[in-house]
Amino acid sequence: MRSDELLKIDDLHIHFHTLLGTVKAVNGVRLKLRQGSTLGVVGESGSGKSVMAMSLLQLIPMPPGKLVAGRALFYGKDLLQMTVPEIREVRGNRISMIFQEPMTSLNPVFTIGDQIGESFRFHRGFNKTDAVKKSVEMLEMVGIPAPQKRIKEYPHQLSGGMRQRAMIAMALSCEPDILIADEPTTALDVTVQAQILDLMKIFQDRIHMGIIMITHNLGVIAETADDVIVMYCGRIVESADVDQIFHNPLHPYTRMLLQSIPRLFIEGVRGHDRLKEIPGMVPGLHELPRGCDFHPRCNQTEPACRKHAPELREVEPGHFVACDLVK
Repeated sequence: MRSDELLKIDDLHIHFHTLLGTVKAVNGVRLKLRQGSTLGVVGESGSGKSVMAMSLLQLIPMPPGKLVAGRALFYGKDLLQMTVPEIREVRGNRISMIFQEPMTSLNPVFTIGDQIGESFRFHRGFNKTDAVKKSVEMLEMVGIPAPQKRIKEYPHQLSGGMRQRAMIAMALSCEPDILIADEPTTALDVTVQAQILDLMKIFQDRIHMGIIMITHNLGVIAETADDVIVMYCGRIVESADVDQIFHNPLHPYTRMLLQSIPRLFIEGVRGHDRLKEIPGMVPGLHELPRGCDFHPRCNQTEPACRKHAPELREVEPGHFVACDLVK
């Protein structure tokens, strides 16, 4: 690994054995995360983004899940092969995660202070008094008003925006090397969304952590990411820096995602364009089509696309695409 590489995932395959068949949730993912950078992960629901991220902290129940192949090297150590005590030392300490829905991720029977303070007690050896004091500081740092009062409250007593801030306070309490943010701005209004993204950037600059930003929102990716991977049906179909993804998308799926973004109509500047959509639906991962996974929905399909799955290959320096139509 390079000295600035925090994480290197190599050929990761995670399957789920179900009554319908084998679900290939993550199918050969390779990626790298550099220190102090943000890696954006985009794709429709069911593309394997969250499964890939949760597997890094061994949060996928096995069975029904199964690690078929692959490594996830964090400072040279494979996260996927760590023992239970080893991965517990990493979780919430070296690598933290902000989950998609804080109301289901926070424990409803413990106060916010207890849940934030647990990180300080478990990973830093703080006593209860010091843990409470540090928890108040964290809540104040993430912009929650009256933190002395809030640490005594339960998750249901906080608004959605404050619960998300409490989740961020918990995730950042031990100043992790890597923050995994799984849809951190879901169901939040745009003002709170902007505040939370700014907050994550401030912490990133302060402690030089790497961020994996998982989201459907391409606006968030444009605002925050340095590099981007686009996932579809458990595979990476395109990988490049953020400028290349937005200004020179090469995979048909990436182009169609970008075309589906709503754009502001301004009188005299744009015509009355119909919002474009990607036809069809993501196929079930237990019955993927033969050939390219995207070919049933692609507007450029050729006979060869139905015969074999394209490999992810470098078509320009630093720009990888899994499409045989891209030369």
